[in-house]
Amino acid sequence: QLQLVESGGGLVQPGGSLRLSCVASGFTLDYYAVGWFRQAPGKEREGVSCIASDDSTNYKDNVKGRFTISRDNAKNTVYLQMSSLKPEDTAVYYCAAVMHDCLGSAFMDFWGNGTLVTVST
Repeated sequence: QLQLVESGGGLVQPGGSLRLSCVASGFTLDYYAVGWFRQAPGKEREGVSCIASDDSTNYKDNVKGRFTISRDNAKNTVYLQMSSLKPEDTAVYYCAAVMHDCLGSAFMDFWGNGTLVTVST
């Protein structure tokens, strides 16, 4: 059974921090690129960040400097550390995986069910 499960979402005030986790089950993430995507209510899904199997990373411009993606292959887990959160970061956050290299959402093979992040006073 191939699964990705996100966790760590919740309600946080603007300026706060949150760490999301993406845990793979049924396969190992060593040879996979893992991306984080988000979808706000009424808006299209957008890419947030991605880490490739060689540990190279990329970030969407509107999160650069605030978010950090990392991986721990021994734990089969990818993290998204989010700081200086803004109301516009409110969304359901999804992780997704594809072999080796970071690609667009259309190329991802495995998706989690998402975790909700709400940034509000």
